[in-house]
Amino acid sequence: MIPPPETVLVETARVKCDGATDIAPALGHPRVWLEIDEHGYVDCGYCDRRFVLKGGPADGADQAALPDIASGMSV
Repeated sequence: MIPPPETVLVETARVKCDGATDIAPALGHPRVWLEIDEHGYVDCGYCDRRFVLKGGPADGADQAALPDIASGMSV
C-alpha cells in the first residue's frame, strides 16, 4: 500500500478539508466536511489527506498499512 500524502492528527471526529495548507485556499479544492468513524481515521476524497483522531484506534498505527477510508464508506 502507498502511504497517504499527508496525515493530520485531529482532536474532533468532524473535520473539514479544502486541500489548502501552505497555499491559498482558492488553489485547493471545495471545502468538504468529513466524519471519523470507529476506525479512527478518514481520508479526503479530493486530496487523499488522512485525518487521524488523536487517541483513537489509528493513532500511532502504521498509516501505510491501513486501507483507504473515505467519508461515508465502511470496511
